[in-house]
Amino acid sequence: MTDPAAFARGELTLRGRVMPASNATFVGDVDGFEVVYKPIRGERPLWDFPDESLAGREVAAYELSVATGWDVVPPTILREGPHGPGMVQLWQHTDPEQSAVDIVPAGEVPSGWCHVFDGLDAQDQPVALVHEDTTALRRMAVFDVVANNADRKGGHVLEMASGHRYGVDHGLTFHTEPKLRTVLWGWAGQPLVADEVAVLERLVVELGGALGDRLAELVTDEEVAGTADRCRALLSAGELPVPSGEWPAIPWPPF
Repeated sequence: MTDPAAFARGELTLRGRVMPASNATFVGDVDGFEVVYKPIRGERPLWDFPDESLAGREVAAYELSVATGWDVVPPTILREGPHGPGMVQLWQHTDPEQSAVDIVPAGEVPSGWCHVFDGLDAQDQPVALVHEDTTALRRMAVFDVVANNADRKGGHVLEMASGHRYGVDHGLTFHTEPKLRTVLWGWAGQPLVADEVAVLERLVVELGGALGDRLAELVTDEEVAGTADRCRALLSAGELPVPSGEWPAIPWPPF
Protein backbone atom coordinates (compact mmCIF):
# COMPACT_ATOMS: atom_id res chain seq x y z
CA MET A 1 0.00 0.00 0.00
CA THR A 2 1.31 3.47 -0.93
CA ASP A 3 2.49 5.63 1.97
CA PRO A 4 0.38 8.84 1.96
CA ALA A 5 3.58 10.81 2.60
CA ALA A 6 4.50 10.04 -1.03
CA PHE A 7 1.96 12.59 -2.29
CA ALA A 8 1.85 14.94 0.69
CA ARG A 9 4.33 17.61 -0.39
CA GLY A 10 4.88 17.70 -4.15
CA GLU A 11 3.05 20.10 -6.46
CA LEU A 12 -0.56 19.10 -7.09
CA THR A 13 -1.35 19.61 -10.77
CA LEU A 14 -4.98 19.33 -11.83
CA ARG A 15 -5.95 17.41 -15.00
CA GLY A 16 -9.71 17.69 -14.89
CA ARG A 17 -12.88 17.79 -12.84
CA VAL A 18 -15.06 14.79 -11.96
CA MET A 19 -18.63 15.37 -13.11
CA PRO A 20 -21.24 14.96 -11.83
CA ALA A 21 -20.30 15.19 -8.15
CA SER A 22 -22.05 16.67 -5.11
CA ASN A 23 -18.89 18.52 -4.10
CA ALA A 24 -16.04 19.98 -6.16
CA THR A 25 -13.88 17.00 -7.13
CA PHE A 26 -10.74 17.10 -9.27
CA VAL A 27 -8.31 14.56 -10.71
CA GLY A 28 -4.64 15.48 -10.59
CA ASP A 29 -1.04 14.37 -10.23
CA VAL A 30 1.54 14.68 -7.46
CA ASP A 31 5.06 13.49 -8.27
CA GLY A 32 3.73 10.82 -10.63
CA PHE A 33 0.88 9.72 -8.38
CA GLU A 34 -2.68 10.07 -9.71
CA VAL A 35 -4.93 11.55 -7.04
CA VAL A 36 -8.42 12.82 -6.32
CA TYR A 37 -8.60 16.31 -4.78
CA LYS A 38 -11.66 17.72 -3.00
CA PRO A 39 -11.03 21.28 -1.78
CA ILE A 40 -12.79 22.27 1.42
CA ARG A 41 -14.09 25.46 -0.21
CA GLY A 42 -15.91 23.28 -2.76
CA GLU A 43 -17.98 21.40 -0.18
CA ARG A 44 -21.73 21.88 -0.52
CA PRO A 45 -23.37 22.98 2.77
CA LEU A 46 -25.52 20.30 4.41
CA TRP A 47 -28.23 20.68 7.03
CA ASP A 48 -27.01 17.83 9.23
CA PHE A 49 -23.20 18.04 8.98
CA PRO A 50 -21.04 21.03 9.99
CA ASP A 51 -19.79 23.21 7.14
CA GLU A 52 -16.26 22.55 5.88
CA SER A 53 -15.97 19.27 7.79
CA LEU A 54 -16.25 16.67 5.02
CA ALA A 55 -12.57 16.56 4.06
CA GLY A 56 -11.58 15.85 7.64
CA ARG A 57 -14.14 13.06 7.81
CA GLU A 58 -12.69 11.47 4.67
CA VAL A 59 -9.24 11.44 6.26
CA ALA A 60 -10.67 10.12 9.54
CA ALA A 61 -12.24 7.25 7.57
CA TYR A 62 -8.81 6.41 6.15
CA GLU A 63 -7.24 6.46 9.61
CA LEU A 64 -9.98 4.13 10.87
CA SER A 65 -9.40 1.86 7.88
CA VAL A 66 -5.69 1.65 8.69
CA ALA A 67 -6.53 0.74 12.28
CA THR A 68 -8.76 -2.16 11.16
CA GLY A 69 -6.00 -3.61 8.99
CA TRP A 70 -8.60 -4.25 6.30
CA ASP A 71 -7.43 -1.63 3.77
CA VAL A 72 -10.98 -0.43 3.15
CA VAL A 73 -10.09 3.17 2.19
CA PRO A 74 -7.34 4.23 -0.24
CA PRO A 75 -4.51 6.40 1.19
CA THR A 76 -6.02 9.80 2.02
CA ILE A 77 -4.55 13.01 3.47
CA LEU A 78 -5.30 16.67 4.08
CA ARG A 79 -3.02 19.03 2.17
CA GLU A 80 -2.87 22.26 0.22
CA GLY A 81 -3.95 22.33 -3.40
CA PRO A 82 -4.68 24.81 -6.19
CA HIS A 83 -8.05 25.69 -4.60
CA GLY A 84 -6.86 25.69 -1.01
CA PRO A 85 -6.66 22.92 1.57
CA GLY A 86 -8.63 19.77 0.93
CA MET A 87 -8.74 16.00 0.87
CA VAL A 88 -6.31 14.25 -1.46
CA GLN A 89 -6.74 10.52 -2.08
CA LEU A 90 -4.75 8.10 -4.20
CA TRP A 91 -6.64 7.34 -7.43
CA GLN A 92 -7.60 3.71 -7.96
CA HIS A 93 -7.81 2.02 -11.37
CA THR A 94 -10.80 -0.30 -11.19
CA ASP A 95 -11.71 -3.39 -13.21
CA PRO A 96 -14.67 -2.47 -15.46
CA GLU A 97 -15.55 -6.15 -15.84
CA GLN A 98 -16.42 -6.52 -12.13
CA SER A 99 -19.47 -5.31 -10.20
CA ALA A 100 -19.70 -5.70 -6.43
CA VAL A 101 -23.23 -4.22 -6.33
CA ASP A 102 -25.74 -4.81 -9.09
CA ILE A 103 -29.37 -4.81 -10.23
CA VAL A 104 -30.84 -8.14 -11.42
CA PRO A 105 -34.34 -9.32 -12.36
CA ALA A 106 -36.43 -9.95 -9.25
CA GLY A 107 -36.14 -13.52 -8.02
CA GLU A 108 -32.90 -14.16 -9.92
CA VAL A 109 -30.25 -13.54 -7.26
CA PRO A 110 -27.02 -15.21 -8.47
CA SER A 111 -25.27 -17.83 -6.37
CA GLY A 112 -22.70 -16.18 -4.09
CA TRP A 113 -24.67 -12.94 -3.90
CA CYS A 114 -26.86 -11.35 -1.23
CA HIS A 115 -30.33 -9.90 -1.79
CA VAL A 116 -30.93 -6.39 -0.38
CA PHE A 117 -34.31 -5.17 -1.64
CA ASP A 118 -36.78 -5.36 -4.53
CA GLY A 119 -38.11 -2.52 -6.63
CA LEU A 120 -39.07 -1.41 -10.12
CA ASP A 121 -36.72 -0.20 -12.84
CA ALA A 122 -37.32 2.70 -15.24
CA GLN A 123 -39.54 0.45 -17.35
CA ASP A 124 -41.58 -0.61 -14.29
CA GLN A 125 -40.05 -4.09 -14.40
CA PRO A 126 -39.48 -5.86 -11.05
CA VAL A 127 -35.80 -5.93 -10.11
CA ALA A 128 -33.64 -6.65 -7.07
CA LEU A 129 -30.60 -4.85 -5.72
CA VAL A 130 -27.90 -7.39 -4.81
CA HIS A 131 -24.28 -7.40 -3.73
CA GLU A 132 -21.56 -10.02 -3.74
CA ASP A 133 -21.00 -12.17 -0.66
CA THR A 134 -17.24 -11.70 -0.20
CA THR A 135 -14.98 -11.10 2.77
CA ALA A 136 -13.70 -7.81 1.34
CA LEU A 137 -17.19 -6.38 0.92
CA ARG A 138 -18.42 -7.67 4.26
CA ARG A 139 -15.49 -5.98 5.99
CA MET A 140 -16.58 -2.76 4.30
CA ALA A 141 -20.08 -3.26 5.71
CA VAL A 142 -18.68 -3.65 9.24
CA PHE A 143 -16.45 -0.61 8.68
CA ASP A 144 -19.50 1.42 7.63
CA VAL A 145 -21.33 0.54 10.84
CA VAL A 146 -18.37 1.68 12.93
CA ALA A 147 -17.87 4.86 10.89
CA ASN A 148 -21.63 5.54 10.82
CA ASN A 149 -21.48 5.96 7.05
CA ALA A 150 -24.55 7.76 5.72
CA ASP A 151 -23.68 7.34 2.04
CA ARG A 152 -22.55 3.86 0.98
CA LYS A 153 -23.89 3.89 -2.56
CA GLY A 154 -23.03 1.15 -5.03
CA GLY A 155 -20.87 3.63 -6.90
CA HIS A 156 -18.82 4.22 -3.76
CA VAL A 157 -17.46 0.66 -3.95
CA LEU A 158 -14.42 0.28 -6.22
CA GLU A 159 -13.82 -3.15 -7.76
CA MET A 160 -10.11 -3.88 -8.09
CA ALA A 161 -8.74 -6.47 -10.53
CA SER A 162 -7.25 -8.42 -7.60
CA GLY A 163 -10.71 -8.91 -6.10
CA HIS A 164 -10.06 -6.32 -3.41
CA ARG A 165 -12.76 -3.72 -2.77
CA TYR A 166 -12.11 -0.11 -1.83
CA GLY A 167 -14.68 2.26 -0.39
CA VAL A 168 -14.61 5.96 -1.29
CA ASP A 169 -16.60 9.14 -0.62
CA HIS A 170 -16.61 9.10 3.17
CA GLY A 171 -17.55 12.72 3.83
CA LEU A 172 -20.81 11.73 5.53
CA THR A 173 -19.36 9.72 8.39
CA PHE A 174 -18.79 9.85 12.17
CA HIS A 175 -21.97 11.78 13.02
CA THR A 176 -23.05 11.45 16.65
CA GLU A 177 -26.62 10.59 15.60
CA PRO A 178 -27.45 7.25 13.90
CA LYS A 179 -27.04 7.84 10.16
CA LEU A 180 -26.17 4.46 8.61
CA ARG A 181 -27.39 4.39 5.00
CA THR A 182 -25.93 1.68 2.82
CA VAL A 183 -26.65 -0.77 0.02
CA LEU A 184 -24.66 -3.44 1.91
CA TRP A 185 -27.51 -4.85 4.01
CA GLY A 186 -27.15 -8.42 2.75
CA TRP A 187 -25.57 -9.61 6.01
CA ALA A 188 -28.09 -7.91 8.30
CA GLY A 189 -28.64 -9.99 11.43
CA GLN A 190 -25.79 -12.39 10.69
CA PRO A 191 -23.39 -13.20 13.57
CA LEU A 192 -20.01 -11.49 13.64
CA VAL A 193 -17.10 -13.75 12.72
CA ALA A 194 -13.97 -14.14 14.85
CA ASP A 195 -11.87 -11.73 12.78
CA GLU A 196 -14.51 -9.01 13.03
CA VAL A 197 -14.79 -9.46 16.79
CA ALA A 198 -11.02 -9.23 17.20
CA VAL A 199 -10.83 -6.02 15.15
CA LEU A 200 -13.71 -4.40 17.03
CA GLU A 201 -12.16 -5.28 20.38
CA ARG A 202 -8.86 -3.77 19.26
CA LEU A 203 -10.57 -0.62 18.00
CA VAL A 204 -12.22 -0.04 21.38
CA VAL A 205 -8.77 -0.03 22.98
CA GLU A 206 -7.09 2.08 20.30
CA LEU A 207 -9.90 4.65 20.23
CA GLY A 208 -9.05 5.28 23.87
CA GLY A 209 -5.44 5.95 22.89
CA ALA A 210 -3.46 6.98 19.83
CA LEU A 211 -6.21 6.32 17.28
CA GLY A 212 -8.67 8.40 19.28
CA ASP A 213 -6.13 11.22 19.51
CA ARG A 214 -5.58 11.14 15.75
CA LEU A 215 -9.31 11.12 14.95
CA ALA A 216 -9.86 14.01 17.39
CA GLU A 217 -7.72 16.15 15.06
CA LEU A 218 -10.24 15.49 12.28
CA VAL A 219 -13.67 15.12 13.93
CA THR A 220 -15.10 16.15 17.30
CA ASP A 221 -14.39 14.46 20.63
CA GLU A 222 -18.06 13.46 20.78
CA GLU A 223 -17.78 11.81 17.38
CA VAL A 224 -14.69 9.88 18.48
CA ALA A 225 -16.54 8.68 21.58
CA GLY A 226 -19.50 7.70 19.40
CA THR A 227 -17.22 5.58 17.23
CA ALA A 228 -16.06 3.62 20.28
CA ASP A 229 -19.67 3.29 21.41
CA ARG A 230 -20.65 1.77 18.05
CA CYS A 231 -17.83 -0.77 18.37
CA ARG A 232 -19.09 -1.74 21.82
CA ALA A 233 -22.68 -1.95 20.59
CA LEU A 234 -21.67 -4.25 17.74
CA LEU A 235 -19.74 -6.48 20.13
CA SER A 236 -22.65 -6.56 22.55
CA ALA A 237 -25.14 -7.46 19.80
CA GLY A 238 -22.79 -10.04 18.33
CA GLU A 239 -24.27 -9.54 14.87
CA LEU A 240 -24.49 -7.05 12.05
CA PRO A 241 -27.37 -4.58 12.49
CA VAL A 242 -30.70 -4.61 10.68
CA PRO A 243 -32.39 -1.41 9.46
CA SER A 244 -34.07 0.32 12.39
CA GLY A 245 -36.90 1.88 10.40
CA GLU A 246 -36.24 5.20 12.15
CA TRP A 247 -34.47 6.76 9.15
CA PRO A 248 -33.95 5.82 5.47
CA ALA A 249 -31.74 2.72 5.35
CA ILE A 250 -30.70 3.09 1.68
CA PRO A 251 -28.91 6.14 0.22
CA TRP A 252 -30.72 7.61 -2.77
CA PRO A 253 -30.00 7.12 -5.51
CA PRO A 254 -28.46 3.75 -4.52
CA PHE A 255 -25.83 4.06 -7.28
